[in-house]
Amino acid sequence: MTDFLARRERFASVGSTNDVVRDWLAEGTAEVCLAVADEQTAGRGRDGRRWLSPSGAALLLSLGFRPDWLPPDRAWRLVATTSLAMADAAEEVAGLAEGTIRLKWPNDLVIEAVEGGVRKLAGLLGETDGLGTDDPRVVVGLGINADWAKADYPDGLAASMTSLREASGGRPADRDALLDAFLGRLDVRIGALRGGRFDGAGWTTRQLTTGRDLQVSGHDGSLETLRAVGVDASTGGLLVADPDAPGGERQLLVGEIVHVRLADPAHLSSGV
Repeated sequence: MTDFLARRERFASVGSTNDVVRDWLAEGTAEVCLAVADEQTAGRGRDGRRWLSPSGAALLLSLGFRPDWLPPDRAWRLVATTSLAMADAAEEVAGLAEGTIRLKWPNDLVIEAVEGGVRKLAGLLGETDGLGTDDPRVVVGLGINADWAKADYPDGLAASMTSLREASGGRPADRDALLDAFLGRLDVRIGALRGGRFDGAGWTTRQLTTGRDLQVSGHDGSLETLRAVGVDASTGGLLVADPDAPGGERQLLVGEIVHVRLADPAHLSSGV
């Protein structure tokens, strides 16, 4: 067991690893706790979307934290730190060049395809309870497409997803090796975060959304096409161009939006 883990369990099949870890934390389990599953029958992503993958094709896990050592407005850094640890580990295990795996704000790991377009490799979901109290709890769920052959991708998703197997040119992806590499990096990064050091430069550099047009859905049903100009490593916010705002830009926070996707160039050129 990795030293920084207080509890670690693996399941052949489970409804949701996030739910497992949330229950552990509610029962008093210390941080950091880890649940890994070969299959999830009720996995979920952001905004209630489902996360589905064949058994053994993805690395599915959730981490539980009790971050009384982290200010509530910095809890998002647990998700960001987890994403950076996985990006580093996945590149090493798959033999990919450093920087191949990018971050699509707020919580996706993606790869730019050689033939054009962006393919989703992994998604993260952060869920919190009790932030600002004496018992804060944060669950970070992560699902990364590992040893998943393109021929087996779900209908309708083949054009928008990828896996480590495909990104490496068909080289099998060892999920156990990936998990070990990830945990080793996460241990170091969480230790740094506990000490007040967040890799804001790494988080900023990997951002794919910077300099791109995005379609942003708000909770009020609004849909805006905006130009991303950067991210704020202090707040976790997305910076977008706005000529009416001070300095020509404004900030969007995760809680203010429903969904962000890269804008369709064809729609942009037609003025839609």
